[in-house]
Amino acid sequence: MFFASDNWAGAHSKIAERLLAESGGFASAYGTSDLDQRVEAKFAEIFEREVAVFFVATGSAANSLSLASVQKPGGITFCHSEAHVAEDECGSPDFFSAARLATVKGAAGKIDPEALATKIARFPQDAVHHGRAAAVTITQATEIGTVYSLAEIDAIASVAKANGLPLHMDGARFANALVALDASPAEMTWKRGVDILSFGGTKNGCWCAEAIVFFNPEKAKEMHFIRKRAAQLFSKSRFIAAQFDGYFKDNLWLDLARHSNGMADRLRAGIEKAPAARLAWPTISNEVFAIVAKSAAKTAEDKGAKFYEWPIPESQPELVGKDETLIRLVTSFATTETDVTDFLACLA
Repeated sequence: MFFASDNWAGAHSKIAERLLAESGGFASAYGTSDLDQRVEAKFAEIFEREVAVFFVATGSAANSLSLASVQKPGGITFCHSEAHVAEDECGSPDFFSAARLATVKGAAGKIDPEALATKIARFPQDAVHHGRAAAVTITQATEIGTVYSLAEIDAIASVAKANGLPLHMDGARFANALVALDASPAEMTWKRGVDILSFGGTKNGCWCAEAIVFFNPEKAKEMHFIRKRAAQLFSKSRFIAAQFDGYFKDNLWLDLARHSNGMADRLRAGIEKAPAARLAWPTISNEVFAIVAKSAAKTAEDKGAKFYEWPIPESQPELVGKDETLIRLVTSFATTETDVTDFLACLA
């Protein structure tokens, strides 16, 4: 019963097999191999337009270097107050971009467009002492399991464009959000006004595969140097390409995301019926947040369940009772129906 994180899951067998198949022989290095180029072309096919693709090792690297590519001296990047870039990346976006993050409030883990416009107005382009607006980033799916609708992305993009700011999307759980919305990759990104995407594969069945995708290749010229300077240009980058090659074949990536979301749906349905638990808020991705009786949580832990206790939102201190705890449960491609059934039995 491993629900601590989709990072805990291993690699899908088809991706592992593809990586093993690539391990023999020789190929040109530093992203110049035939396989690298085929996979870059596959990204263009998936997104229905010419794109520039840069493989990196981690989601933090993808986010940090993406934001570094659009910064200016005194730059400010706007993100949600609970965004991963603000809470869980140890200042790496600030470090690599030499810029600051300014957080914006919003319900359900999503930036409020009006609040964003107000916050951006505090940092005009001639604000020498306070810094100037440089970029906006959103997390899809969000840190609390919610998903921006296409209309909500439109609204954020509208504010960004009105202020001449590029829009970045942190897509560590991109596939989970995509299948939850039943949208195409193009519909959820550049057709909505997204300029740069951190495309995640690691949480959804890869070993170690992330990519930075520019929807206007002309804007990507400096990334070659930014990635190299950040020590993210792999000599044997074909091994990241091989993972994506297996990931995309026969739409495996979408099937894996549908499975993990489906297991989360089972958890949500079971928790709604459980006498010792209830959903903290609605989610549609592979993250579930539940308020559980402390005794039931201990029972689950004693029986081997792995999950994280989650901080109670400052705006809702009354959400959790004295004898209760708030937990996060994350499903993955490797989660089974038995895992879900056994966990729910602990709450009975």
